Amino acid sequence: MQNAVDATKRAFNTIRTGRANASLLDKIMVEYYGSPTPLKSLANVSTPDASTLMVQPFDPSSLSDIERAISMSDVGLVPNNDGKLIRLNIPPLTSERRKEFVKVASKYAEEGRVSVRNVRRDGLDVFKKQEKDSEISEDEFRDLQDEVQTLTDTYTAQIDQALKAKEEDIMTV
Repeated sequence: MQNAVDATKRAFNTIRTGRANASLLDKIMVEYYGSPTPLKSLANVSTPDASTLMVQPFDPSSLSDIERAISMSDVGLVPNNDGKLIRLNIPPLTSERRKEFVKVASKYAEEGRVSVRNVRRDGLDVFKKQEKDSEISEDEFRDLQDEVQTLTDTYTAQIDQALKAKEEDIMTV
């Protein structure tokens, strides 16, 4: 369940908030010598100021591939290639765009909640099998079921809390 919460938080990091953040480019895969490669493996991504991302490839020959991958991605940024590095200017977000990002964050949060509930279901299946095989009693099964539900509620609340923080981050101007 903790892995589901962590994955949700990582997904939140890929959503733009109006400030430059290197994790915006985490999901970008670059076609490099015929195989998809994460951008982080091919370049150093830095934030020289609050509204600019700078991508400096380790291999200068991959510059055009990186530029193409950023252009084709869903981050909505236009790369500026100066021959040695790529600059990405982060424009201020409109209120309409902010609302879209809140919806995306909500979608990621729901996927996280579903993952937590799937872990709960898997755990309960194990306990049901143990009860059926007479490895645990019916009372123990109910106690374990309550314990798993408490854990599920705790981790779901963590996701909701992270979503609330992300929504505030997105909506602040």
